[in-house]
Amino acid sequence: MPLKRSFQIALALIQTMRPIQWAKNVVLFAALVFDRQLGLDHLIPMLRTTAGFVIFCLLSGVVYIINDLADVEADRMHPDKRRRPIPSGRLPAPIALIASALILAALFPLSYLLSPAFAAVALGYFLLNLAYSKWIKHIPILDVFSIALGFVLRVAAGVTLIHVARFSPWLYVVTTLGSLYIGFGKRRAEMTMLATNSNSTRRVLSGYTLPLLDQFITIVSATTIVAYSLYTFSAPNLPSNHVMMLTIPFVIYGIFRYLFLIQTTNQASAPVEEVLMRDRPLQITILMWGAAVLLIFYFF
Repeated sequence: MPLKRSFQIALALIQTMRPIQWAKNVVLFAALVFDRQLGLDHLIPMLRTTAGFVIFCLLSGVVYIINDLADVEADRMHPDKRRRPIPSGRLPAPIALIASALILAALFPLSYLLSPAFAAVALGYFLLNLAYSKWIKHIPILDVFSIALGFVLRVAAGVTLIHVARFSPWLYVVTTLGSLYIGFGKRRAEMTMLATNSNSTRRVLSGYTLPLLDQFITIVSATTIVAYSLYTFSAPNLPSNHVMMLTIPFVIYGIFRYLFLIQTTNQASAPVEEVLMRDRPLQITILMWGAAVLLIFYFF
């Protein structure tokens, strides 16, 4: 195979694996950060968590390859998806299938070497994503719950990679509620787009209505704020002066900002990674929240 053609195929394979959407796997570092193990004096936990992050990125990439292989005929009829590497023919289906098999053959043994518990979580995450792509994404409510479970599994994977002394279970609750909020918000934005662009529809949207989604969003946004607030003054490894409560306004603004995007723009219909890349106020809020958390955890 000519070198130029090999490079083009490799580039098409990477594009199919959606690197821009790997950013959500950063939540694997939650256990490391919130258990105060971020720093050069905890080099081994940092390296193990980084290895886990890479594995989850590649796992999610393989899921995208398999999903595109399964939907190739439908994607060829779609005005936007037909430009993807597999439907367009830039990435031959046999090469995509072989590449995904080889990646999986390497990832799961490496996962087991890191930790048997991590390998079990990684396998569960992979199977969940396959089930989502094939069935669950067409079932109202369960589709969003499976997305939330994916985030919880990422957090759990990070916990399995290090010796966690004081990781608060409240963070699992906040992760679940926050991801439900984002998921229902995305569905609402997609519903809104139906009025102007019929190509944006998903089969699952027929099971939702805008008032129903608004109720879901109201419930999970309010409970997310409450759950995070409870975490800030009840977690065992936080400063006794409750200074962590100073981060609550950042969370509230972030939730309100995302709701603003849902109600006034079409941005929220895109993957959350693309929303973060486009919206500067949301970026600044997350950076300020992250800086405040690091300051409180490591300097107080």
